Amino acid sequence: MNEKWNLNDPYLYEALNGLLNQSIAVQTPRGSVRGMLRKVMPDHIVVRMGGAPFYIRMSQIIWVKPEAVRITSELEER
Repeated sequence: MNEKWNLNDPYLYEALNGLLNQSIAVQTPRGSVRGMLRKVMPDHIVVRMGGAPFYIRMSQIIWVKPEAVRITSELEER
């Protein structure tokens, strides 16, 4: 079987590949999903949120934002 993927938005696909295994926020028409980006495919992404995978179609993505990871020192925690 010889399948050829057609990328509707190659720029989004490449940008998401650069965020693989990072914490992100994704806005869809049904709301936002925040979690770890685990997989990027030509037609969908997989975001792990609260231990569950969320499969989001590329065509449903409105925007994507990398989530800042806050690094605190021991002094700030006290």
